[in-house]
Amino acid sequence: MAKIETVDALAAGCRGGGGDLYAYRVRGTGRSAVVLWSGGVGDEPDRVLALPVAGRLHVPVFVTVRQARVYVSRRGRRLLATEADTLELARVQHWVEDPMRREAPPGALLDAWNFIEDLARGLDAAHRLPQQGAVHNSAYEKLFAGECAAWTPVERGAVLELIAAGVELWNSCPVIVKPCSSVEA
Repeated sequence: MAKIETVDALAAGCRGGGGDLYAYRVRGTGRSAVVLWSGGVGDEPDRVLALPVAGRLHVPVFVTVRQARVYVSRRGRRLLATEADTLELARVQHWVEDPMRREAPPGALLDAWNFIEDLARGLDAAHRLPQQGAVHNSAYEKLFAGECAAWTPVERGAVLELIAAGVELWNSCPVIVKPCSSVEA
């Protein structure tokens, strides 16, 4: 087994390590884990924490919030909240699988949209999501207001495409399970 050195993003302040840190539980049908989410500093956007490993960004994932807390604590930081918010991604995935027969879950869908954008930023993977424009902005505003039923067919299609691509990103992104300062490969 080869040892792969990693850069400590929490200490270096890169890829999301500089802002306030939160544990965020994601429960999906393909992958479930606790991730570290970082609020943007100043004008910087929020992002999911990612660590560079052998030239590629990986998301550190944990089974429990306690594991995430210990990981952050050992790097001289702390989680801002003691509990983790939960994204019920499975509800969103079920809707994406059959949007004509299922009602869009507005709260989970809004959380998923925000998570997907923050995950893509953390991984420098915005190219894996559809280019967002006016249709997405209009759909997001309606979603934010809890008015998914008011989506036009074009808006609904744009949301489905974005969420499907984001779920694929989450399910396929490289992860480090319960990371330490180096990883065995």
